[in-house]
Amino acid sequence: AAMERQRSPLTEVKANIAPKTRLIKAPSRLPLSGSRLKRGPEQMETALEPAKKRTRGLGPAPKMDTLRPRAPALGTVSQSQGQTAALKNQRPVPTVPAQKPAASTAPPVVAAKKPSKRPGWDLKGQLCDLNAELKRCREKVQTLGQENQQLRDQLRESQQQASALGVERHSLEGELARVQAQAEQDQQELGSLRARVLQLEEQLGTQEVLVHVLQKEQLELQEERKTLTSRLEQQERRLQASEAALSSSQAEVASLRQETTAQAALLTERGDRLHGLEMERRRLHNQLQELKGNIRVFCRVRPVLAGEPNPSPGFLLFPPGPGGPSDVPTRLSLSRSDDRRGTLTGAPAPPSRHDFSFDRVFPPESRQEEVFEEIAMLVQSALDGYPVCIFAYGQTGSGKTFTMEGGPAGDPQLEGLIPRALRHLFSVAEEMSGQGWTYSFVASYVEIYNETVRDLLATGSRKGQGGECEIRRAGPGSEELTVTNARYVPVSCEREVRALLQLAHQNRAVARTAQNERSSRSHSVFQLQISGEHAARGLQCGAPLNLVDLAGSERLDSSLTLGPGERDRLRETQAINSSLSTLGLVIMALSNKEPHVPYRNSKLTYLLQNSLGGSAKMLMFVNISPLEDNVSESLNSLRFASKVNQCVIGTAQANKK
Repeated sequence: AAMERQRSPLTEVKANIAPKTRLIKAPSRLPLSGSRLKRGPEQMETALEPAKKRTRGLGPAPKMDTLRPRAPALGTVSQSQGQTAALKNQRPVPTVPAQKPAASTAPPVVAAKKPSKRPGWDLKGQLCDLNAELKRCREKVQTLGQENQQLRDQLRESQQQASALGVERHSLEGELARVQAQAEQDQQELGSLRARVLQLEEQLGTQEVLVHVLQKEQLELQEERKTLTSRLEQQERRLQASEAALSSSQAEVASLRQETTAQAALLTERGDRLHGLEMERRRLHNQLQELKGNIRVFCRVRPVLAGEPNPSPGFLLFPPGPGGPSDVPTRLSLSRSDDRRGTLTGAPAPPSRHDFSFDRVFPPESRQEEVFEEIAMLVQSALDGYPVCIFAYGQTGSGKTFTMEGGPAGDPQLEGLIPRALRHLFSVAEEMSGQGWTYSFVASYVEIYNETVRDLLATGSRKGQGGECEIRRAGPGSEELTVTNARYVPVSCEREVRALLQLAHQNRAVARTAQNERSSRSHSVFQLQISGEHAARGLQCGAPLNLVDLAGSERLDSSLTLGPGERDRLRETQAINSSLSTLGLVIMALSNKEPHVPYRNSKLTYLLQNSLGGSAKMLMFVNISPLEDNVSESLNSLRFASKVNQCVIGTAQANKK
């Protein structure tokens, strides 16, 4: 209803404008323009033809001569055009006043059909033609004057109508302004409605997408519902079967509980039995080690290196054991020729032969794995609570460091006794954890150079300050010995052990000698303190594992060269030989059960005091060179090892708490 009320003024404007448009279609009475007057009669008649057609709808038009066409009234046309422009542009257009016809400027009208051109000598004929044409022009001028008078009358009438239309136009303009204001308001409302429509269309699109997604989800949910329904039916069937089986299982549970109680009692009994078996295993293991000897000596001959001369046949021989060639070798024969000795005939004396017997002899082709297999059970004794000490003895370049630490890093086949022993301990400790045992390992690595203790695990500013390390007892009344200012590092895996070995190798003191370019001139002692605890039974055990790489045992005259450093080499060799002699004296005193054992005569024996007594197990590797040039030092090493092998220490006792 509101829209109809708003549109009603516009309808009235259209109704008022409709009758006025007829006035615009009135026949034009204005005179022709100058351009039209210059045309011939036929052209003027053709130009006035549309005007004749427009006068048919307004009533009878005045009669005119066909040869005198009339021009439309300019006033009327201008008035109607001004009204139309006012309606379109909403602005009033002033009425154009009628123009007077320019009769004086009109050219003479020529006949419709020009006569044929007369010859130039026929002047009279030409004069007659001009008089006739002048007569026609006068008649035409008279006719045009009458027509002009009629057009002036029509102009006055048109001006009167224009004034009336001007008044009406002002009223229509006011009405049009109101209609335009209403139209603008409608346009604004229409714009807001269009924006609202666009917003609703966007929401509708979103809702359609959402509906599509929801429909898809509904289909999926329906499929899932079907699946769940089928599964529910299956579960219900299983539940029914389970309920049927539950009743039968409850009886079985009761019987299983009784059986579990019996199994728990049996498990406790088996645990006690397993503990007893473990204790028995330790006892038998220790008894086996005692039967082999608490002091054992192994001999290892290193292979010939590249660039070294091969020994003559028969220089080193490895006689088979008592069981034949299949038995492990335990004897070694070394031949030595002395050029200073000779027979009465002057011929050289035959080479002297020296035979030695040890607990095990390793020929040059022996691998690191074979060597460790012989000491694996001894390392196990350290885990059982027995102190263990393993030495590597021999001259410089005989393979002591290779035996203890191994070859270049990265080759598992060349690993020495230290990394293999710790790997074995970690593996066995992990297995024993299933029986309730918990083990911890603390490592230290020191060297004794010129009777001065140095920490090989020192880092940063502590490097080179080995003089600050001293051997002291752990506490008042304690028998345990520690090295002050030395690092004690807890270890739990092979990677940590490898890092410690690499750091110690960098810090170890080395020097040049006549027999080896880089010779170790110090004793290196790797100590691993093992602590075990069985919390359930309140048992504890602890023992140290010592792996010692002794300094070169060569004599003074064969290891030194003349030069600026002779005095330093002399002091080093004296300290090394003194400590090795003290080690031999300590072992002999322990074997003879003497009341006084000279542990304090050397820093080496004092540090290893708790691992050399009657409650400890000791193993010595004597390493010799296969070269004939080193036969003298090899014999000295073999003789020292034979003396140690003849010593017998009392029965070992485990350190249990």
